[in-house]
Amino acid sequence: MSLSEKPIRVLVAGLGNMGRSHALAYHNNPGFEIVGLVNRSKRELPEELRGYTVHPDFETALKELKPDLCSINTYSDSHADFAVMAFEAGCHVFVEKPLATTVEDAERVVAAAKKAGKKLTIGYILRHHPSWMRLIAEARKLGGPYVFRMNLNQQSSGPTWETHKALMQMTSPIVDCGVHYVDVMCQITDAKPVEVRGMGLRLTQEIKQDMYNYGHLQVIFEDGSVGWYEAAWGPMISETAFFVKDVMSPNGSVSIAMDQNAKSDDIDMHTKTSVIRLHSAETGPNGQFIRPDRDLHMDGEPGHQELCNFEQAFMLKAIREDLDLNRHMTDAVQSLRICLAADESVRTGKPVYL
Repeated sequence: MSLSEKPIRVLVAGLGNMGRSHALAYHNNPGFEIVGLVNRSKRELPEELRGYTVHPDFETALKELKPDLCSINTYSDSHADFAVMAFEAGCHVFVEKPLATTVEDAERVVAAAKKAGKKLTIGYILRHHPSWMRLIAEARKLGGPYVFRMNLNQQSSGPTWETHKALMQMTSPIVDCGVHYVDVMCQITDAKPVEVRGMGLRLTQEIKQDMYNYGHLQVIFEDGSVGWYEAAWGPMISETAFFVKDVMSPNGSVSIAMDQNAKSDDIDMHTKTSVIRLHSAETGPNGQFIRPDRDLHMDGEPGHQELCNFEQAFMLKAIREDLDLNRHMTDAVQSLRICLAADESVRTGKPVYL
């Protein structure tokens, strides 16, 4: 029996919010067979996952279980080492974003994938979202140069704030979340980024001195396009205009109009678009707009778990159909490069030229 006919044997490392969702996606897809889960500490798991053995150490589990695929959903400082280890063991790899915590490590992972001749996909969930795919297509139709205005601020408390503080042990909000939205900018313009600036502020004593929970980045592209992205976490963060997703060009704009009752720490809301609003800049002889704005209602949108299911269905397709993932990998390194440059700019107070 060939690998294309039997289920892909998968080892899932990291059982936080994303790891559990991806594990459920494998559990419910007959194309996969979970051979083990990895987590250093005990975790409360959904009923469907309780029958699987949880191993405390990734390297040991990898050697003992010999999976076909490793799904790496641990804290970002372990992503690169675990991914390279998996490739060297002959596995395909799915890794949650960000791919790594440095550009050098991200490039090391991509090089290991190519050397092993195995598939690497990165958890850019918006790439599998029908509404975001439509937003990108509509923006590209407008033609550049573009202005990108994007943010995702989260007024977090309780367990969500505890998760955010744990993430900020090694990654700032503009890097952790920014890779998604910078990736969207790069897909729309296709131009190279040339300059990145960033600013940030530590708004709480609950994180270390050299970390900030409010961050703002600006990026300038070779075609003249400009973009900003803002991310903030914590109990002090305002919910006013916490969700802005807006693209402008000389020919008009395309925006996401968010439900007015949405809450910033609702994980399903982070990917939902509700309505895509299309605006044409075209005016008639009297200087008035020729056509009214058009609203595309995105009914029946997938929720967070369904999007994770889509991501893993893509992983299965990439392995079975031998998809060319070179652009996917290049884009992941590019968006990380921009966000890490912004982080560097925050810390040095100087722009970074790419």
